[in-house]
Amino acid sequence: MCRPSPLDNDLFRTDAMFTTIEGDWDEVFDVVKRAIEAVAAVSPRVSLVLKADIRHGFVGELYGILERLEKALKTPSSFYL
Repeated sequence: MCRPSPLDNDLFRTDAMFTTIEGDWDEVFDVVKRAIEAVAAVSPRVSLVLKADIRHGFVGELYGILERLEKALKTPSSFYL
């Protein structure tokens, strides 16, 4: 549902447990709605777990936070003395 959506391909990630989506509220929920409808078309039951992290003025955080973490891990710190 994410790949043929209006969302930028850099704004979602699928792993073994979850699909994480970042974007405009209405665009994200359109993708969620279409995903539910696609599963409901072939299954008698749909389970959805939804978590929202709303931070006004921030974009690109899906990968930005990972980049900052990687940078911090490469920087020597007095924590490890």
